[in-house]
Amino acid sequence: MSEAEHPIRRRRDHEVTVDDVRQLMGASTPHFALQIRNRIARLVNGLPAGHPARVEGEREIARLTRLGYSGEVRGIEAEEGLPPLPSVAAETKPAAAKDIHP
Repeated sequence: MSEAEHPIRRRRDHEVTVDDVRQLMGASTPHFALQIRNRIARLVNGLPAGHPARVEGEREIARLTRLGYSGEVRGIEAEEGLPPLPSVAAETKPAAAKDIHP
């Protein structure tokens, strides 16, 4: 997945909206969660604390961080021969949104 942004969102005169955040959110999967999280963090960086797009972005950053580090769980513990995949969360501490640089 490219880290490139839509040209309109990169313009200095473009006011970031909740819709901009939601367009980046899309149907996020564990595989791309951290890349999408980084794009949203760059998008909302610099917006005031109460700005609706920042609030939505921070909520989504937290969700994508959990998704990216907990990964996908397949199988059911009671399903013989197919244990759930281990989470990477036990091995790696997720980076906080504030640690993501634009």
